[in-house]
Amino acid sequence: MKLHGLQKMTLLDFPGRVACTVFLGGCDFRCPYCHNFELADGSAPPVMEDGELFAFLEKRRGLLDGVAITGGEPCLRPDLPELMARIRDMGFAVKLDTNGGHPALLARILEAGLADYVAMDIKNSPEKYARTAGLARLDLGPIRESVGLLMAGSADYEFRTTVVDELHEAADFEAIGAWIAGAKHYFLQAFTDRDTVPFGNLHAPSAEKLRRYAAIAGRYVADCQLRGVDGN
Repeated sequence: MKLHGLQKMTLLDFPGRVACTVFLGGCDFRCPYCHNFELADGSAPPVMEDGELFAFLEKRRGLLDGVAITGGEPCLRPDLPELMARIRDMGFAVKLDTNGGHPALLARILEAGLADYVAMDIKNSPEKYARTAGLARLDLGPIRESVGLLMAGSADYEFRTTVVDELHEAADFEAIGAWIAGAKHYFLQAFTDRDTVPFGNLHAPSAEKLRRYAAIAGRYVADCQLRGVDGN
């Protein structure tokens, strides 16, 4: 498998783990606020083969205890379960980031016990989902199925929303909260601009707005937190 990036150590990407982060190219969404758009649209070339990753991990035994796999959208890769299995066989915990659009592959991963932690994006309320994902239309059936798989499964997980002032408002978090009511963890993280974001003139909401949105969603999800706000 061709890999599009490797962050050699992170204390942030995998809760409770000292991890590295593996980036896989390709995505079926075109979110206008995406931080990794060069991975999503395929313009970033691969930087290594998976054999180089395994050689790196062999040298990091005892220093790292986890591997976070992100993108792009990793679940576009049909051989993703094999990659995850080999990483776990080396003794590392595995975290998967996903947009939730590929429940069949996600189900295979969960049933095989290949993911220790899954982070799934909830882009917006159902009515605004397609626009927030940068698409003209979107079947929410697969997204809803993935939400159900995580909430019914044994792997630890979180749902998360990147909040953009131009795309989100209070009513959206009422709808999202009702949708994922009873979930284990829900995080709201503020949009941060960078050079690779495909659309300009997008902004982070104020900390006051984010706290208000979290309070709304917190009526449905007991562990609802902010990331990147007030030191969180």
